[in-house]
Amino acid sequence: MAGARGQFISLEGVDGAGKTTHLHWLVQFVAEREIPHVVSREPGGTPLAEKLRELLLHDSMSMDTEALLLFAARQQHLDELVRPQLAQGNWVICDRFTDASYAYQCGGRGLPAARLAVLEQWVHADLQPDLTLLFDVPPEVSYERVRMARDPDRFEQQDIEFFRRVRNAYLQRAAADPGRFCIVDANRSLHAIQQELQHVMEAYCDRHAR
Repeated sequence: MAGARGQFISLEGVDGAGKTTHLHWLVQFVAEREIPHVVSREPGGTPLAEKLRELLLHDSMSMDTEALLLFAARQQHLDELVRPQLAQGNWVICDRFTDASYAYQCGGRGLPAARLAVLEQWVHADLQPDLTLLFDVPPEVSYERVRMARDPDRFEQQDIEFFRRVRNAYLQRAAADPGRFCIVDANRSLHAIQQELQHVMEAYCDRHAR
């Protein structure tokens, strides 16, 4: 498989679903198999995109401005990190990608999906994650987890109905693209979740690791 494009894996889920913990597990998994990889996040992943992340997480703005800034950060992330790494044959493991925009901006905020689709077509019509791990928890669980965590950003400060809409939007995205999405029930013990991830990723590596 020399010269093959690397794999693009995204992790998604409403705040409080435990993505960060599972991201660490996944990075260790690929490292143990000596798969060349980079780890990134959205919004963010490059110096400019990280500056935009701070604005997005903490500054008040209209939902149109929010969507435009997200895709500006995404464009820079793709140009500077994601596409070059994939072209070199490296795996890119990313904490959130465009599915999060549909979940949060369309599902949570109410932005028309057709408007976001224009930005998606412009920025990455030719590229989607090869595998998306969607960590799913009931909105009541995610809401309570976020309330007990560190100082919340402006998305984490939303009410439970916002969390409910975000989750529903994620599940709709997964239902529309079952070949790409793997829904993981994250309302279980860490051991049970990691056992499932082990099974999923071993099968995935059998198909794709070089």
